[in-house]
Amino acid sequence: MVLDIWKQIKQKDIAPIYLFYGTEAFLINETKQLLLRQILNEEELDFNFSVYDLEETPIEVAIEDAETFPFLGERKVIFLHNPSFLTAEKSKEKVDHNLSRFEDYLKEPAPYTVLVVSAPYEKLDERKKITKEIKRNAVTVEAKKLNEPELKGWIKEKAKGNGIEFESNALEQFMTLVGTNLFLISSELDKLALYTAGEKKIDTDLVEKLVSKSLEQNIFTLIEKVVQRKLDEALRIYFDLLKQNEEPIKILALLAGQFRLIYQVKELSRRGYGQQQIAAYLKTHPFRVKLAAGQASKFTDEELSHLMGLIAEADYQMKTGGMNKSLLVEMLLFRLKR
Repeated sequence: MVLDIWKQIKQKDIAPIYLFYGTEAFLINETKQLLLRQILNEEELDFNFSVYDLEETPIEVAIEDAETFPFLGERKVIFLHNPSFLTAEKSKEKVDHNLSRFEDYLKEPAPYTVLVVSAPYEKLDERKKITKEIKRNAVTVEAKKLNEPELKGWIKEKAKGNGIEFESNALEQFMTLVGTNLFLISSELDKLALYTAGEKKIDTDLVEKLVSKSLEQNIFTLIEKVVQRKLDEALRIYFDLLKQNEEPIKILALLAGQFRLIYQVKELSRRGYGQQQIAAYLKTHPFRVKLAAGQASKFTDEELSHLMGLIAEADYQMKTGGMNKSLLVEMLLFRLKR
C-alpha cells in the first residue's frame, strides 16, 4: 500500500531499491518526489540525481552511475523509467540491455545509492527472471486505483500534509463532488488549504462553497434531479455546463455512460456480485459503483431500458440530423422526466 511506503519514507526508513509499477501515474510521481525531498537537498539535486529512460539508454549505463560515489553528498538518487523488459509487451526499446549486470546489482546494491525503477504498466511478466529478481530485492509498490477506504486514507494524508483536516461528513461530501481523479483531488485540497489559511477543520459548508464539481459529478447530480422530478434544477445544471463551454455531445455521452453504468450495476447486483467485484468486472472505480448503486435502486428495469432508448435516439439525431445540439439535450431532459 502506497500510504505505508509514505510513512516509511517520512521516517527516513529508505530502501536501496524501489520498484513502482501500475497505471496510477499520479501516485507513482508523488512517491518519487517524496523520496527525493527526503534524501537530497536543493544543492545536492544538481550533482546526485539522475534520470534514465531505458527505452533509449542501456541499463548498464545507469548501473555504472549507481556504483559511482556521490559528489558533495552522502547519497545519490537514480530514477529508471520505462523498463519494458519487465513486461510481456513488445519492446519499444532502441537498445539492448545487459540484464545480467542488472541482476548482479540487485543482489548487491551500492549502499550510497537509492535506485527507483518506475514501470507504468498494469502488469509485470512474472515468468521472467529479471522480474522475479527485482521483486525479490526491491521494495515493490503497485500503484493501482485506490478502493474507497484507501482513497479516504490518501485524502486524509494529503490533507494533513496541507495542514487541514476534514470533519467526517465533509470528507464524504468532498469525495462525492470531486470524484476519483487524484490530480483533481490534490488540486482541490491545495485550494482548501489556501482558503482556510490557519483554520484546520473543513466542514460540509466550506466544501460545498469552495470545491469545484467535476463534469462527471455534475452529470450525476443532474440525473439525481431528474429522478427527483426537479426538472428546473436539472436544466439549471445543464445550462451552467453550457456556460462553461462544455459540448452538448460530450454531456450526452456522459449521460449515456452514467445510465449504462446504473443498468450494469443493477443487473450485476441482482446476480449476486458485490460492489468490489462489479468495479473489477466493469473496470471502474469502486466509489463510482457505490454511487451508481444508490441511483440504480430508484429505477425499474423497464424505466432504465426506456431511458437508454431515449438517449440512443438523441445520440442518433445529434450525429445525423440538423437540429441544434444543445436544444436536443434540453428536449431529452424533458423526456427523461418520469
